[in-house]
Amino acid sequence: MKRRQLLVVLSGAAAVATGLLSWSVLACAAAFPDSGSPSPERTPPSADALLQAGIAAQQNNDPQGASRFYGVVLTLDPRNKTAWYNLGVIAHQDGRSADARRAYEKALTIDPAFPSALYNEALLVKSSDPDLAMGLLQRAVGADPGGAATAHLHLGDLWIRKNRKQEAAEEFRSAVAADPALLPQVPESFRASLRPAPAPSPAGSPR
Repeated sequence: MKRRQLLVVLSGAAAVATGLLSWSVLACAAAFPDSGSPSPERTPPSADALLQAGIAAQQNNDPQGASRFYGVVLTLDPRNKTAWYNLGVIAHQDGRSADARRAYEKALTIDPAFPSALYNEALLVKSSDPDLAMGLLQRAVGADPGGAATAHLHLGDLWIRKNRKQEAAEEFRSAVAADPALLPQVPESFRASLRPAPAPSPAGSPR
């Protein structure tokens, strides 16, 4: 498929298991750049505030800074699924597939029906383990039927690889019904049947 769109939830997490403590120390230093001895009036930032700081860093194309903040989030809230998920996105975009998959799995351990994590992990394994990818995509569709247009598109591609054209056509039909802009991404041999039929001419009008 030409379209390999990562689903990004901008709420992050840190360095995936190893090195988490060192990430946390760095993130604390970033949160308190002028810190010397602790002040009794100073209130440490909450996990949510640090998550928002990570979001801001990620939006500003600073994945390292985002990861540092996400690391602190995970020391405060190890079951923060969005933090784990966004660490996966950062690793995925950086080409660190094993780290990305571990982070997505952490998010899915916390929430097995997390659609974005299911979808992104499916993209990671689509070439190496198409059966697993298909299962992940089907779970993503089940978890979020209304937002699963691109999942249907990838499922259609996987059915083609199995030479199951009827199932592929059904997935492509679902994809285009949910998002007509995906029609150019559907293989050409399936497109004609997915285009809407022309409106009938009014009675008595010339043809």
